[in-house]
Amino acid sequence: MPKHTIVRLFLASVVAAVAATVLLLVAGGLAVANDVFVMRGPDVVGVRPGTFGWVLVALAVIAVLVLTGAAIAQFVAWLGAVLNTSRLEDKTWFVILLVTGLLSFGLLAMIVYVIAGPDGVRPGPDGRVEEPWATGRAGDARTGVAPPAR
Repeated sequence: MPKHTIVRLFLASVVAAVAATVLLLVAGGLAVANDVFVMRGPDVVGVRPGTFGWVLVALAVIAVLVLTGAAIAQFVAWLGAVLNTSRLEDKTWFVILLVTGLLSFGLLAMIVYVIAGPDGVRPGPDGRVEEPWATGRAGDARTGVAPPAR
């Protein structure tokens, strides 16, 4: 996966996560301000019937689904960056991305990678990009044609 694809996926997931968080906070704040929730002590035990309350609950559910999708997209972007940097001769970026991701600091590492990270995908002599994991064998990922034997 080329770096520009990883960067686009990562930035789109960050924008989606921020938008979903804002939507969740606004819907939750409006629900609390309008006594939509039935409370028993600190626990929410129900929702008062009414269109406004159910619309707010639906918006909150949508926000949670978008947050889940954004988290999955960030994981895919991190995985793409790890695979991308694994192809480099110098394994420093690979190790940094792998270790920080496994230690739950992947967001910070991805921000640094987006700003200053290398692209591990290099075009071949004919200008096409080889991605061996895309076809299961070495060759052009778009056509699936293996390079000629030497």
